[in-house]
Amino acid sequence: MKQQQTFKGENERQVGMLMLVPTPIGNLQDMTYRAVTTLQDADVIAAEDTRHSKKLSHVFEITTPLISYHEHNKYEREQELVNRALAGEVIALVTDAGMPGISDPGSELVARFIEEDIPIHALPGANAAITALVSSGLATETFSFIGFLDRHRKKRKETLESWQKAPSTLIFYESPHRLKDMLKGVLDVLGDRKAVVSREISKQYETILRGHVSEILKFVEEEGIKGECVVLVAGADKAEAETFGADEAVSWWETLSIEAHVTHHVDEGMRSKEAIKQVAKERSLPKRDVYQAYHVNEQE
Repeated sequence: MKQQQTFKGENERQVGMLMLVPTPIGNLQDMTYRAVTTLQDADVIAAEDTRHSKKLSHVFEITTPLISYHEHNKYEREQELVNRALAGEVIALVTDAGMPGISDPGSELVARFIEEDIPIHALPGANAAITALVSSGLATETFSFIGFLDRHRKKRKETLESWQKAPSTLIFYESPHRLKDMLKGVLDVLGDRKAVVSREISKQYETILRGHVSEILKFVEEEGIKGECVVLVAGADKAEAETFGADEAVSWWETLSIEAHVTHHVDEGMRSKEAIKQVAKERSLPKRDVYQAYHVNEQE
């Protein structure tokens, strides 16, 4: 267990900090005063696309140096950012729009900084998923963020099937050119549930489509749609939800090796001992068999 008291003893801290700074998802006024001052005061800004962030910096008179951190250079850049923070620098992480760490490699950087005992602080701010949810009219008591579905039909179907009986509102991200296929997949697997598509959130042409999946699919096929989309789908009804976690509970791990199954639970925050115990329970295997399979592969 690790405890972080973000600002306690800040003047005595020997290392820097990683600041997760949300940026506008549409309207520039989504930018908070605190986000601006944080970016101005940081030693360096790690940006998904420096060209995009340069424009934002110009608008808000931010002169902090920018370096790139994205899916294609995350491994080589990660160590550099860690080293800079260990030397006392404050690193600000931004994505092109919204909260860093959501559907981008920022979450991996956070995990690495935690391993190095470098403090992390996330500023509250703009996020497309939550913004779309609260205006959707669908249930907000419980919700599940799935993000982007796989572009391949088989894998997309498998993911949807794993959420088929979940009672929570399901939240997806999708690009406009893949939206039609995605909605067809939702209709085939989840049925004609209530759904909402929010596009161009916080921008001039923000549009919200509310109806059933079939109605929205028909509109998209006939009218087309532009802009990045948040897709929300109502959770399973009571009859479906009552069986959630029962007979289908094991379906998500059936394609995983024992090692990958254990690793999944470790990545979710379990200790390896607890993860091994959980995998043994889920697979109805002796713990020693899981322990051996996991540690033998780990040593190879």
